[in-house]
Amino acid sequence: MQKILYLGMDVHTDCVVIAALAEDGKLVLETVIENKADTLRRFIRGLAGRVHVTLEEGTQAAWLYDLLRPCAERVVVCDPRQNKLLGSGSKSDRIDARKLAHLLRAGLLKAVYHGERGTRPLKELVGCYEYLVEDTTRVMNRLKALFRGRGLRCGGRDVYRADRREEWLAKLDDRGARARAGYLYRELDYLLELRRESCRQMLAESRRHSAHDILRRVPELGRIRVAQIIATVENPRRFRTKRQFWAYCGLAVVT
Repeated sequence: MQKILYLGMDVHTDCVVIAALAEDGKLVLETVIENKADTLRRFIRGLAGRVHVTLEEGTQAAWLYDLLRPCAERVVVCDPRQNKLLGSGSKSDRIDARKLAHLLRAGLLKAVYHGERGTRPLKELVGCYEYLVEDTTRVMNRLKALFRGRGLRCGGRDVYRADRREEWLAKLDDRGARARAGYLYRELDYLLELRRESCRQMLAESRRHSAHDILRRVPELGRIRVAQIIATVENPRRFRTKRQFWAYCGLAVVT
């Protein structure tokens, strides 16, 4: 049987620092390669033995997970908050890569779940919709803060209505404040249109998944919440108990 090679990767924007350990814990390889898909594939496929790889969760983790899975026997994306060993002792890219390889070999890493590619489009669309909701809320809060800062009460949603905007703008005596409020109104309109468009695409993608019709039967779960649950959970069988599944979805009390 082929021996296992444990690879720890310290990932950066332009390069990846790699340390490889044999089954007996000896350091057999240490290198720095370019952070490009073809370079990484060629490197992993050129290694002898059964390759196990680990890297920390980060902005490129999902891309690297999908990239390396066909090339390696096992890929573990680990939670950096759980790796206390990385914060102790000397710090450098090479040392971090070695520590990751040692933790992988010892089985001490807590993996971060990265699901199948089938839900990746829905995850992207849900993320886009949620960011647009946050941006819309931020602009709304700025509008209200602008009026409240000049002693104007603006509770409720009346201040956002398109047919009342001229009336609200007329209440601002300062020319600069009126211009600022006008730009915020225009930004709000644009964000609301983008939000509606992204919501339509998200819901259309959500309907492609078999779990959609099942979750829609649950009382109080709307179409948007169903899409968010499918994108976040991906595979409910990865949870050991129903309680863990409910808590992860936000449907249970947690401490």
